[in-house]
Amino acid sequence: MRTVRTASRATAVQVVWSSRRGARQIEHLGSAHDDAELAVLKAVAAERIAAGQLVLDLGLNAAAAGAGPLEIVSSRAGHLWDALCRAYNTLGFDTAASGDEVFRALVLARVIEATSKLDCLRVLEETGVAAPSYRTLKRRLPIYAKPLWRKGISAACAAHTALRPASLVLYDVSTLYFETDTGDGFGEPGFSKERRLEPQITIGLLTDASGFPLAVEAFEGNKAETATMVPTLKAFMAAYRLTDITVVADAGMLSENNKREIEAAGLGFILGNRIGHIPYVISEWHKHNPSTEIPHGLTLRQPWPPGPNSTRRDQVIYYQYKADRARRTLAGIDQQIAKAERAVAGKVPVKRNRFIKLAGGDKSVNRELEHKARTLAGWKSYITNITNPTPEFVIGAYHQLWHIEKSFRMSKHDLRARPIYHHKRESIDAHLTVVFAALAVTHLIETNTGWSIKKFVQTARRYRTADIRAGGHVLTAEEPLPAELRDALAAIT
Repeated sequence: MRTVRTASRATAVQVVWSSRRGARQIEHLGSAHDDAELAVLKAVAAERIAAGQLVLDLGLNAAAAGAGPLEIVSSRAGHLWDALCRAYNTLGFDTAASGDEVFRALVLARVIEATSKLDCLRVLEETGVAAPSYRTLKRRLPIYAKPLWRKGISAACAAHTALRPASLVLYDVSTLYFETDTGDGFGEPGFSKERRLEPQITIGLLTDASGFPLAVEAFEGNKAETATMVPTLKAFMAAYRLTDITVVADAGMLSENNKREIEAAGLGFILGNRIGHIPYVISEWHKHNPSTEIPHGLTLRQPWPPGPNSTRRDQVIYYQYKADRARRTLAGIDQQIAKAERAVAGKVPVKRNRFIKLAGGDKSVNRELEHKARTLAGWKSYITNITNPTPEFVIGAYHQLWHIEKSFRMSKHDLRARPIYHHKRESIDAHLTVVFAALAVTHLIETNTGWSIKKFVQTARRYRTADIRAGGHVLTAEEPLPAELRDALAAIT
């Protein structure tokens, strides 16, 4: 390597190749006008000379010593963003959204960090992705609220799960409340498990047996939860021309009208069943086993044929006993009975307690209700109308509901779907479309990697790709990935 002063007072860097015979070849690499450029050219010359020797010395220390810290031109969470894009494309959202970059940015930014529409632009910039302007974002939102757009996203999800006739689908509802005290006909005060008084809307979520989202519907906040199931099922089946599915839902979704409508639609169901009284099969078991402890996992079957004038299918009710469930229930009954006895004795004020019987001015402990509660402790009921059911299939299908409950927890906490600050129906529908798509991307990543979405985002986000300017050149640098993350990234296809 040699340096030569040029006529323009620049410093040329050359590599001179020579042989023992005296022949030589000169390779001119470039001219430097300052120390930093000179250092970079010398580093390139050293790399050229050391080619094939498995040694790469860029001379960055020399460059830094001559011109201070090197400039980072850009930094990008490339591994995280590329993985999210692969998941997005695998689900078919890129085709369903006709390559809409703004929609993809909104969905993937929400997976990375749940925040407002305006703040998601900050998330994209921190990730190193070109963010759309806020004006562009607001202009595109009404498009995402249109039924045709939402149907396209839902159709991509249905195609991904490859639904077939008699497939199991899970249904559950939740509520999203508004930071206001005035209803508008859509957001209205209604039943709230959290006892909130603000206007709310009811959200029905339909998933496959693994919890992968298939459809989301919004209803008025004062609409009963039981009245949301059948419209959602009918709309979904009509959209994808399904003639037969089996819906699995919790006892809260159960009503006689629901069952009649599901039967009229020719659908199967597996529902959690409320036990209002001591069933005959449980009474008979205790009658024939008076001193025997109930075995853990005992399952009793009770057929429920239709009446002579009924058109419904045969139904079967299963009752299953779990020892752990009984232990927890009995502990709660003991506490409530103890409080009821103290209240009846006048030691504590009478408060809300189902085991206290009030007759005029008299107070007593309701021993009949106590006997019923203790008899039913540990039992859970399941009802179905499918043909030739087995207890393992029915109870196993019902226990898949934790998938949809997990999906709702994720959509409300990790994705922070509530509280929502939109007040127009159009804005609410657009918001739910984005959340729904983000939920599908999240489910795919968690299923393929075995990681929670929180762990995946936090881990992949740390490994960034940086472009560093050294003299007149831009060098790319990145930290090596750990094997665990490399395997997780490879699993997303």
